[in-house]
Amino acid sequence: MSEHTPVISLQGMSKAYNMGEGRVQALSDASLALPPGEMLALTGPSGSGKSTLLNIAGLIDTPDTGRYLLDGEDVSQLDETCRTLLRRNAIGFIFQGFNLVPVMSVADNIDYPLFLAGINAGERKRRVAEMLEKVGLREQAQRRPDALSGGQRQRVAVARALVKWPRLVIADEPTANLDSHTADQVITLIRELCHAEGAACLVATHDDRLSTRCDRVLAMRDGYILPDAPFTHLAAPAVAA
Repeated sequence: MSEHTPVISLQGMSKAYNMGEGRVQALSDASLALPPGEMLALTGPSGSGKSTLLNIAGLIDTPDTGRYLLDGEDVSQLDETCRTLLRRNAIGFIFQGFNLVPVMSVADNIDYPLFLAGINAGERKRRVAEMLEKVGLREQAQRRPDALSGGQRQRVAVARALVKWPRLVIADEPTANLDSHTADQVITLIRELCHAEGAACLVATHDDRLSTRCDRVLAMRDGYILPDAPFTHLAAPAVAA
């Protein structure tokens, strides 16, 4: 794969859902491309299509029409087994509600994706230790999520998403439950790790604190990516050393 090849390219994506006796058009002819290392925010009101686009990009849902290229490979109509393997190996997820396993320690939560991927124990231990350092949670490695603050839990979620070195990170409202100071720390962490690892990051957010720190912002409404503000580049604040 060329370094100029987008990590993902969504081309003419449309998706409708059955709702009662009718159908709701959730996404209409949506297209975007996301290169390595870029952090792209999707903004718009509830019902604008952000979650549907994230679900398609994350291989959780399939489009009715359109092509999805992941590292140049068309993955639009893969069977569920292939989709599951790609999700496990190539995509990391960060959720608003953290989605940590409550009975596992911080270290075990971060390790879990590596365990599922069949990575050997020595390599897993090395990667987990490295990620704990990067997110500043080495001292909390053996604590359980319910003993952590909301910001610490989100740091665990970021570490879990990035530890397997994914090509794509999907983040759904990752700062919604955080105060301003903690949100700023988490945004900085996601930016730094995605840029350092060359992972593309697709974020859905209502949070201006997050969208103004992304490399690009696309606004959505009624299932469309708005044509009046395509590929808006924002000057991200400098990250303190």
